[in-house]
Amino acid sequence: MTETAKPLLIKRYASRRLYNTETSDYVTLDDIAGYIREGRDVQIVDLKSGDDLTRQYLLQIVAEHESRGESVLPVDVLTELVRSYTSQAANVMPQFLAASFEMLRQGQSAMMENLHKSSPMAGMPGFDAMRAQQEAFLKALGDFMPQAGAMPPDRSDEIAGIRAELAELQAKLSKLGK
Repeated sequence: MTETAKPLLIKRYASRRLYNTETSDYVTLDDIAGYIREGRDVQIVDLKSGDDLTRQYLLQIVAEHESRGESVLPVDVLTELVRSYTSQAANVMPQFLAASFEMLRQGQSAMMENLHKSSPMAGMPGFDAMRAQQEAFLKALGDFMPQAGAMPPDRSDEIAGIRAELAELQAKLSKLGK
């Protein structure tokens, strides 16, 4: 495994300070968010207990972005997430979210492929930068999500239906773009 393929190890000291083991310096949540945007996986562990705190800190990063008005998650989605912790949906929600993000990633990949091939936008100033940013986002998105093959087989009909709907929406968007 190459050095960049390994998760970046961040240690949390008793003082709650976060220490980047690669650069041997202290980091903030914004620094960690930056590493993730660059496509790095991170693992945050408590130095004393060895507990994995990654999920807790990732949720904190999301909460801080949301509280600053950088909203990505609509209130109804957040409400459903809260409901899923106390309902039967708690068993299905992780697979549903993973499949949804996988479909989003696939849809964006298809969109970028179409843009590469024959888009009149390809000649616009800044198009290459936008494409590079989109590709970096898709890579980071793919790194955080399990593959669709990890889903339980009994959900495949629902997923196929969702994929068909997504393909139909993509076709409509393509027609609008012409």
